[in-house]
Amino acid sequence: MPFKDCPDIINQQQGALENSKNKSMKIFLAQQNYHIGNFDSNVEKILSAIQKAKEQGGDLIVFSELCICGYPPRDFLYFNDFIKKCMLSIDKIKVAANGIAVLVGAPQINEVPEGKDLFNAAYFLADGAVKQIIHKTCLPTYDIFDEDRYFESAKSWNVIEYKGRKLAVTICEDIWNLGNNPLYTICPMDKLIDQQPDIMINLSASPFDYTHDEDRKAIVKANVLKYKIPLLYCNAVGSQTEIVFDGTSLVFDKDANLCGRMLSFEEDLKFFIVNKDGTIDGNIIEYVGSIPVAGLNPEFFDPLLNIEEVYSALILGIRDYFSKMGFKKAILGSSGGIDSAVTLALAVAALGKENVTAVLMPSQFSTDHSVQDAETLSKNLQNEYHIFPIKNIYQSFVDELQPLFSNTPFGIAEENIQSRTRGNLLMAIANKFGYILLNTSNKSELATGYGTLYGDMAGGLGVLGDCYKLQVYALAKYINRHTEIIPSNIINKAPSAELRPNQKDSDSLPDYELLDQILYQYIEQSKGPDEIKLLQYNAAVVDRILKLVNTNEYKRNQFCPIIRVSPKAFGVGRRMNIVGKYLS
Repeated sequence: MPFKDCPDIINQQQGALENSKNKSMKIFLAQQNYHIGNFDSNVEKILSAIQKAKEQGGDLIVFSELCICGYPPRDFLYFNDFIKKCMLSIDKIKVAANGIAVLVGAPQINEVPEGKDLFNAAYFLADGAVKQIIHKTCLPTYDIFDEDRYFESAKSWNVIEYKGRKLAVTICEDIWNLGNNPLYTICPMDKLIDQQPDIMINLSASPFDYTHDEDRKAIVKANVLKYKIPLLYCNAVGSQTEIVFDGTSLVFDKDANLCGRMLSFEEDLKFFIVNKDGTIDGNIIEYVGSIPVAGLNPEFFDPLLNIEEVYSALILGIRDYFSKMGFKKAILGSSGGIDSAVTLALAVAALGKENVTAVLMPSQFSTDHSVQDAETLSKNLQNEYHIFPIKNIYQSFVDELQPLFSNTPFGIAEENIQSRTRGNLLMAIANKFGYILLNTSNKSELATGYGTLYGDMAGGLGVLGDCYKLQVYALAKYINRHTEIIPSNIINKAPSAELRPNQKDSDSLPDYELLDQILYQYIEQSKGPDEIKLLQYNAAVVDRILKLVNTNEYKRNQFCPIIRVSPKAFGVGRRMNIVGKYLS
């Protein structure tokens, strides 16, 4: 009798298959901070996590979307050498997929002549080989995303069969379309569910904003409620220029109970035991009934909303920007005002007091208490600081311009000379010693053009550029939650640029309590002037504010990268015409 027909062998194989089907699966999620294009570092991280998972008896380890190259790679995807390095990295990693299966994200070349050159893909590696490749279906093109520029959408949908289980693997946005998203025509899970999968797995690179954690939880819960199988969601962590990824990977059982939540704003590696019946071993963190059914989209601006998460995102944004750029030391202008105070405190927390230098540059219009407040702040933080009065430098500019400026009143030009003098001094020091200049402008100022090009708008990174003024105050109070770091006088005094005698921000702008609310409606909520006026805001004030926003686009277009913490930040996620006429 041929060997393959031997009854004993057949019975043993069937018994092994049944044991495999009934056995729990130990799945690791690897939440890691990648560096775009740094293939050696990324592969080293991935291999280290695989080894740890193997040592702990893992069946499968899951990494995040495009982890091989880092997300978002943007136009690097047009470089053949970049794609080649992605493929070589897969070759290195698949060797380690022996005794454990691995799911990693990377681009894949589209071998069909039609369509884009690449797919956004998840590679299933096992037994030292690439066993299966899953393509992303839903390619986002809104806000900071531009995936349809580079990738072709999936054309087929198949589960992965592994150890007697069927895995429905999707990539990030794929689970955000439950069949009712007008942006997409195909729901990948609807294609996969007919193949009776046992587990859903999602490789994600979902960026942070102060509303997004509830969005994610709600959408993952909705998938589980619809398809009745557990879902393991592995998100990226770390900052890539302006975009911050918070991690906070999630695991839900078949009943939509939250059974696992990984660290926020930190790397993490955890395993989860997924049973055949769809339950997850361990304690339930949140029961299905306590988890919101819809994401968070506040109708009105709340400066306190998730302020602790905003703080953590800004710290990570600063730290990664410096480490991934190869810089260590920061410099900033310290005026004794709330914006520079919060920026300085954040920088010290992110980089260490020894790596942050503050420069105080009082003019004849600066008040004594502002200089004292700035000094006290640096003493509290124990960072290096220097005082360079700019009165004489400012006066030399005025004297040189006297032939042209004579018989004209003191005005914005003279005020801005002070700001540009400070910008020049800061950039000179930064150039001399290899520092990065941190910009201290907030979102309220950037929105309304309340800043000086090549002056206080100078910098290599905008720390507070996505925080409205009221959020800056909330951050200051959060920083002082245990002890007074930022002097109370900085928090309590009326904000002022101190570019002329007795100047206050309120001389040029509406009160921030009103300004920030109207800006939020226009920028985050995308409401036009008539819609905003229906919310009972004064029509003339609305028109004035929106005109300031639109006519100052040219300033923001020249601004440095801004750490994104809101649903709609200035920069790559908000594309506006400089010369547009709408509302102006």
